[in-house]
Amino acid sequence: MKIGEAQSTYSQQIRAYNTARNELYAKKEELNNRISSTPNGAVVYQNEAAVLELQYDAVDKKRQEYQDYMDKLLEQKTAVWNMKVADQQADVMADAAKEQGKVMEVARRIMKGDKVPAGDEKKLMEYDWKLYSMAKNAAAMLELQKKRKEHKSLWDDDEGPKETPDIEGETDDTEAFADGPEVVDVDTTLSNVTADMGSSEMASE
Repeated sequence: MKIGEAQSTYSQQIRAYNTARNELYAKKEELNNRISSTPNGAVVYQNEAAVLELQYDAVDKKRQEYQDYMDKLLEQKTAVWNMKVADQQADVMADAAKEQGKVMEVARRIMKGDKVPAGDEKKLMEYDWKLYSMAKNAAAMLELQKKRKEHKSLWDDDEGPKETPDIEGETDDTEAFADGPEVVDVDTTLSNVTADMGSSEMASE
């Protein structure tokens, strides 16, 4: 299961179990009020209180199981995210260094009096206007040459803007560190508690 899919699945489970836990807590509080206002209430409502307590514990245990997995999943997602961001930053720095090397070479060629494509001059101008001016001034001070060396562009014609990596999507599409707990709906968990109690009562008779 992918990280994104796992987060979606288990966040839904946690929400459902949180809701059920809150509802059971409210029932426990209401039952405690009845017990305190009823003569011998602890005995009268003994079975109902026991069922509620077991249901609450079962729901809370399952919710915590899902939460523990989600916490570890978040740690993994953060680690993957940070790694991909670091890789992207390294790529950006490498591209910037490569770009700087090209414009410096264009400036050097102009200073020597060589002829460079207009597009390369424009890139140098946009990158560093002062450096461009220095190069042009240096070229102007050279004696006119009968034949100037002509260069091809340092930039490929098909070089367009690079696509920005979808770090969020790539991170969510990473395989989760481990399979998550079994997905069990709240009603099944509550039914299992009742069934277990019935089995215990039968065994004690």
